Amino acid sequence: MTSRHFPGTKVVFAVLFLAAVGVLAAGVTAVSAAEPAQADAKAAPVLRHVVLFGFKPEATPEDVKTVEDAFAALPTKINGVIGYEWGTNVSPEKLDQGHTHCFFLTFANEKDRDAYLVHPEHKAFGKLLGPHLAKVTVLDYFVKP
Repeated sequence: MTSRHFPGTKVVFAVLFLAAVGVLAAGVTAVSAAEPAQADAKAAPVLRHVVLFGFKPEATPEDVKTVEDAFAALPTKINGVIGYEWGTNVSPEKLDQGHTHCFFLTFANEKDRDAYLVHPEHKAFGKLLGPHLAKVTVLDYFVKP
């Protein structure tokens, strides 16, 4: 019995083999990438520091921008801040109670947060902010798994 040999068969099998190896390698990479996330879930919970601002009606857009920029600079000036983000309210629910800005800082622990609160740069920021601020709400919490 003679077997027929089709042209390109070796190429097709080579491509299929390489594709299978690629899929297996991607699976190993995906599992490896997931492992640190699982390890992080067992780590101590981080502390979130949430700050909501409402500005006075007489605060100009330039005043508000100055405050935004000054707040954004704090994590570069004060050690212990491991995460920072901010944004302005876009909720359609109309439950903001006059707050327009949310600033969200992350600390590894209370000690770092406490050092941030009394830091001279944070105090100077408070003096810059004060004349433009109508209301503020601050909430700190430890992230739950």
